[in-house]
This record gives sequence, structure tokens and C-alpha cells, in this order.
Amino acid sequence: MILGLYEAHLPVSNLAQSIEFYAKLGLELAWESEDTIFFWIEKEKSWLGLWEGGEYATPYHPSLRHIAFRVSYDQLKESVQWLRALDIQPVPFRDRSTIDPFVRPDQGNASVYFEDPDGNSLEFMCFVEVPEQMKQVTDKLSLEEWELACAKYNGSLE
Repeated sequence: MILGLYEAHLPVSNLAQSIEFYAKLGLELAWESEDTIFFWIEKEKSWLGLWEGGEYATPYHPSLRHIAFRVSYDQLKESVQWLRALDIQPVPFRDRSTIDPFVRPDQGNASVYFEDPDGNSLEFMCFVEVPEQMKQVTDKLSLEEWELACAKYNGSLE
């Protein structure tokens, strides 16, 4: 029945500032009104609604104020440099001390984090194929650690 994600929403303090930020990420403006804008994530498939109002001050929690954008593994490898070229600073995930992309073998995905001007948590994320011997690994691995482990088990990187 479910074909995919149609829309997600984030609160923002200033629509003009948000339009500039999300357009810089390459998203296309789809629709706007006085206090709401929508950007296509995948044109004609999914969009992101940004709502101007005081809700942007709601404290962050993973279930609130967070969006993950799907990217390829190769794009993820270049994401920190790409974001910095746009004057966007990646941020560490929770207890990690580094901003570099990392892999969660037990979940079969890899991520890098950054924030919009209102502190909404944004993430680039991709699926990774996990060698059977690593499917129970709960540690977060750097891409270098991940690639070395995959080579050890003759696994696939993607």
C-alpha cells in the first residue's frame, strides 16, 4: 500500500533565510504561501514543508525537527567537503567527536549530519550492504574502518 514518503515538515524562524539555505542544497522550490514553503526532495514524489513560526524554538529530539536525505555511498564520502564548499558546517552525531561520515553496520546505513539555520537536524544517509559477519556490530565505524572491515570479509561497499 505505501509507496514512499510524500512529505515531511520542519519549523523555521525565517522563510527567506530558509529558502536561501535549502535552495543552496539543490532543492527546488515547489510551492509557497505567506508562512509556508515546500521544496521538492524528489520532484513529483516527495517534498519538504517549512513552516514559519515560534515552533522552531522547540528543543531538538530525534523524533522532532529531523530529516534525513538519501544520497549514494559515493556522495556520502564527499559530503563533508561538499557542505563546506556551501559554507555549511557538518556537526558530530550525539557522542561522536568527529563530523566525518560513519556507518552503523547493525542498521545497514551510513550518515553525516548538519543543521539548517534554525538548528533543525539534517542528515545525508545511504544504505550499505553489510557482510553477514558484521550484522551484529553496534559500533559506529568511520568510512575507513568500514571499508577495511568489508575488504576483510570480502563484502560489498554498497
